[in-house]
Amino acid sequence: MFENYFRKDIAWGGQLLTLETGKVARQADGAVMARLGDTIVLCTVVGARSVKPGQDFFPLTVNYQEKAFAAGKIPGGFFKREGRPSEAETLVSRLIDRPIRPLFPDGFRNEVQVIATVLSHDMENDPDMVALVGCSAALTLSGIPFFGPVGGARVGYIDGQYVLNPTMAQRQQSQLDLVVAGTAEGVLMVESEAQELTEEVMLGAVEFGHKGFQPVIQGIIELAEVAAKEPWPLPEPSEAEIALKARIAELGRAQMAEAYKETQKLARQAKVGEAKKAVIAALEAEGADVNLAKGLLKDLEADVVRNNILDTGLRIDGRDTKTVRPITAEVGVLPRAHGSALFTRGETQAFCVATLGTGQDEQIIDALAGEYREHFMLHYNFPPYSVNETGRMGSPGRREIGHGKLAWRAIRPVLPEKEKFPYTLRVVSEITESNGSSSMATVCGTSLSLMDAGVPLKRPVAGIAMGLIKEDRGFAVLSDILGDEDHLGDMDFKVAGTEQGVTSLQMDIKITSITFEIMHQALAQAKDGRVHILGEMAKGLSGVRGDVAQNAPRITVISVPKEKIRDVIGSGGKVIREITESTGTKVDIEDDGTIKVAATSTEAAQKAIDWIRGIVAEPEVGVIYNGKVVKTAEFGAFVNFLGARDGLVHISELANERVNKTTDVVNVGDTVKVKVLGFDDRGKVKLSMRVVDQQTGADITEQVGARRPREDRPEGGEDRPRRERGDRPRRDRHEAAE
Repeated sequence: MFENYFRKDIAWGGQLLTLETGKVARQADGAVMARLGDTIVLCTVVGARSVKPGQDFFPLTVNYQEKAFAAGKIPGGFFKREGRPSEAETLVSRLIDRPIRPLFPDGFRNEVQVIATVLSHDMENDPDMVALVGCSAALTLSGIPFFGPVGGARVGYIDGQYVLNPTMAQRQQSQLDLVVAGTAEGVLMVESEAQELTEEVMLGAVEFGHKGFQPVIQGIIELAEVAAKEPWPLPEPSEAEIALKARIAELGRAQMAEAYKETQKLARQAKVGEAKKAVIAALEAEGADVNLAKGLLKDLEADVVRNNILDTGLRIDGRDTKTVRPITAEVGVLPRAHGSALFTRGETQAFCVATLGTGQDEQIIDALAGEYREHFMLHYNFPPYSVNETGRMGSPGRREIGHGKLAWRAIRPVLPEKEKFPYTLRVVSEITESNGSSSMATVCGTSLSLMDAGVPLKRPVAGIAMGLIKEDRGFAVLSDILGDEDHLGDMDFKVAGTEQGVTSLQMDIKITSITFEIMHQALAQAKDGRVHILGEMAKGLSGVRGDVAQNAPRITVISVPKEKIRDVIGSGGKVIREITESTGTKVDIEDDGTIKVAATSTEAAQKAIDWIRGIVAEPEVGVIYNGKVVKTAEFGAFVNFLGARDGLVHISELANERVNKTTDVVNVGDTVKVKVLGFDDRGKVKLSMRVVDQQTGADITEQVGARRPREDRPEGGEDRPRRERGDRPRRDRHEAAE
């Protein structure tokens, strides 16, 4: 039944990678079941057979989806089925899209959809790399024009050694989480988070990963030799298209070159638009294909910009290849925010606002590997006004999620340990202007806003985006690229870190690959730029403020015995609810007995802490406590003196003189000072007011003297001596006879 079934086993990093095709999803153009350990991902590819009329771009979509059954789970929520893609699914979709997109031929406009479905997760091997490899194999087998295959690998750095495809447990110990993808010739994509590692270590990790996935590429090639479908014809330009391209260059090159001499973005865009309109009008008058011409105009625009940089060494805005645009860093710009910063670099601007919360504000994430809580969130927003456009406003798109995650990775390595700084942190980055590398502006603004809020970062973090112009006659690496240089160039290489090392690195290549020589130069140039930006940031705020913001909650951490947690919570949460409502605080209780009390005032926090400590504390003999009379009896008064703890002040310990009636000295509701004398045989606490100065709280035992201890009895008059009850002692009958 499965006559076209093929399987390829590949030894990869000490494990067995299996690629199967021809058994599942046979109607797709390409379908591969990829397996590593017990992690299995089904990858499918379908391409449209025709191009939509007037379409001048390549419509590629990549969808990575995780099914809850892959981990033996039922989805949470009301509907009990998978819904919109999670942030993690969106990020992996981008991770697969970025290395495969450059490998489709120029001029290919057929719609292509790639879907990766996680069917099984063994909790050791992350499905993202399995999905990337599987999608590459499916594209290679599909017959769709694709200059692959692509390989990918994850690289860790543990105890000074690189680790290929570390397990999820090993990743917890690693100083590096780097994903690299590329072809046999070079690297196409890098995504990473690092613990302030040097540029040399980062470049070594990329080389290690590139070498590590070569067996995968070879295995896909061998599978394609027996299982690939007939290739589709490659799109080739017609003679009419070649002639039209030459005519466009003749009509518009001079005017386009003149437009790009304008250094201001909006003015430049207006002049470029006028040049394009003039060319289109001329072509329309000549009866040329206007829709085709619009696409070819982009080629002319790129050619003008790229060759001008290579010829003159000067860029669109007049800078050389290494100069960073002017920077202004301001902090404390919002009076009610816990921390805020406005970071402006040229025509790119990020408004970053930090908010400090408690454990109740943590984000709960339900992932295949299990539910966990995240105490640091960074949300990036890119409104259309930032680029002088109108557009849709709504939930964040893939680009916003990806840029926010890149900045999150850059900042997380320098955050204080949660145990030492028990706050939940949220930063919102609003991009108010954009002309290149708003994600790196977000890194800088986030670092400043957190320091402004009093978060003790290990060191400030800055980011810079590098670009590349590469032609046969040479290349140029560009520092702090503009939007047009990103769009018309060959590389988007973003590096973030501190003065000591790299914390995050992301690279996307728009050509087939780049050499490690180019990467080495880009990293060295990025380091110089990063150090410069850190210096400019220090003019706005050189370090962390001494304390958290005045209007931020103060969190105090205390610890109680685990067996006392139930007492603090109370039946149905009654006690903890009373504490929070009465004091106006937030109280988080963890299973190990750690309690975090958050309040905006010191007095409220201390009141809640004293309340909790009173609940869990054990009375100490000889210690004086403040108490409140809760009940009176003939034989004494019951005093609540330590949380919910009560003790008895015997009538003989109410005062130094004889007391005939308890209510002669105290009444219910009175506040008194008591000293713990000891415990009876049932563990009940014995208290004394007599030996404590009720005004000062001083211990006056030596002044009044200690009384001879007597046996306390629970009944009213039974605990007094016979003579106090009016009973005469019974004499011996022989004594009576005398």
